[in-house]
Amino acid sequence: MKDPYLTLRRDENQARRLGQFALDFLAGKLGQPDEQVLRRVELFHLDSIACAVSAIACGTKAPVVLRQEALEYPSPQGVPLLGSRIRVHPEKAVLANSSAAREWDANGTNFGYNPRLGHIRGEFGHNDFYPVAIAAAQERGLDGRQTLLAMLLLDEIRGRLAEVFALKDHKIDHVVHGGIASAVVYGAVLGATPEQIESAIGQLVAHFVPFRAIRHGKQLSDSKGASAAMNAEMAVVSVHRAMRGFVGPADIFRNPEAIFCLFEKPERTGQSPFDLVLSASGGAFAVMGMHFKIGLYEHQSAGAIQGLIDVLSKNPRLLGDPQKLRKVRISIYEPAFGIIGDPAKRDPRNRQSADHSMVYIIATLLRKALELHRTGRPAGWRELMLVPADYSDAAIVHPVTRSLMERIEFRHGGPEYDAKYPDGIPTTLEIEHAELGRLSSGLVMYPEGHARNASGSLDGLLTHKFRVLAGLGVADVEALHRRFTGLADKSAREIAELFDFEIRHAGAA
Repeated sequence: MKDPYLTLRRDENQARRLGQFALDFLAGKLGQPDEQVLRRVELFHLDSIACAVSAIACGTKAPVVLRQEALEYPSPQGVPLLGSRIRVHPEKAVLANSSAAREWDANGTNFGYNPRLGHIRGEFGHNDFYPVAIAAAQERGLDGRQTLLAMLLLDEIRGRLAEVFALKDHKIDHVVHGGIASAVVYGAVLGATPEQIESAIGQLVAHFVPFRAIRHGKQLSDSKGASAAMNAEMAVVSVHRAMRGFVGPADIFRNPEAIFCLFEKPERTGQSPFDLVLSASGGAFAVMGMHFKIGLYEHQSAGAIQGLIDVLSKNPRLLGDPQKLRKVRISIYEPAFGIIGDPAKRDPRNRQSADHSMVYIIATLLRKALELHRTGRPAGWRELMLVPADYSDAAIVHPVTRSLMERIEFRHGGPEYDAKYPDGIPTTLEIEHAELGRLSSGLVMYPEGHARNASGSLDGLLTHKFRVLAGLGVADVEALHRRFTGLADKSAREIAELFDFEIRHAGAA
């Protein structure tokens, strides 16, 4: 039996070995992943498609602007935009399609946590980069199973990098890991050599590293949501340059002036700061530890959402009179407290800040629960699912939401909570009620969508989310769901025509 792991040692040229690993993996020389792994990738991809379709349908700014930009680069030999037959340069299709997938910040998430290997650096990441694999597959005429393997490989590389190098510790945006993975996978599918892939990675890391300046400030901008798309665009450009003979910096992970060794000095000269362990076959791939979002919210608020739903389901009388809700207290870990508890986000004025504001998210859910209670309907994950309308200009300043926000206390739970992350999303939500007293969720670790959640509700919730979001942009949601389901059985022609459907305009977000 083949060893399911391959270690790229810190004293090796890891960039070049990544290229060889990708070529061998896609050629089937390292074994095959279990079918449940490919199914997981398909679920994440389905989720990203629903997010992308709805973002385009709602006319969100970054996807619209970048889609317009892509249309200025037509190419008969290119690849199509999502929901279009128009072929454009591949890097521009990747830019526009990845931006749409990422715009709502509602697709998959990883926390860079692998205790089995002792790799627990906890870098964030998201399943934003599938358009890279799709574009490469369409260029090379891959069938569905080969396309899924390319998607899996992309998630594997970026997921494992997130486990061993924490970009956030150095104020570097987490999309760099996805960009590197994009360069490797795109190059491998197009038939680049390991040396050319190494050169593409070197170009990307030397020339196109985004810092977290895009996420700083009172009101977040379009740059935050488009960061992955821009990095993926440059990954594709770097591969094409490398394949034309342009030579970038070699051996970038051991380069003393590149971000890895510059920010984290290796133990010895001639090393990178980490070994990189990759899954090659079986079921232990990084994607199996990644998490889903059940709606539009910053993923680190999921524990509080679960806590609120748990408390409300056990105590429906809480919703009888909103004036008797005296206080909601949320205790959480760092870095969540610093990210979604930033004092500037107590008064969000745009969607990008509201969906990163714990107080706004929980207050909005409470408002929706109160509205449902008045009609006698339950308030569970499905019913309270946060959707684009919950971040409209009117919703952000809704007087009930704003009143509830004033009653929310958000605090750092201290070392006890910090120690439990990133294994889980340790959160406690308490409600002080005029009649019922203090009610607590207890410690929430694995909310719905978390890789270690065992409720059994995930498939149903994801199907509901797909219908709600994709339904904003297509007339026949079930047909769209079928189009992107069963990818492993689709022909090369079906992959080539995967994006050939119409997205209707649902109105500005």
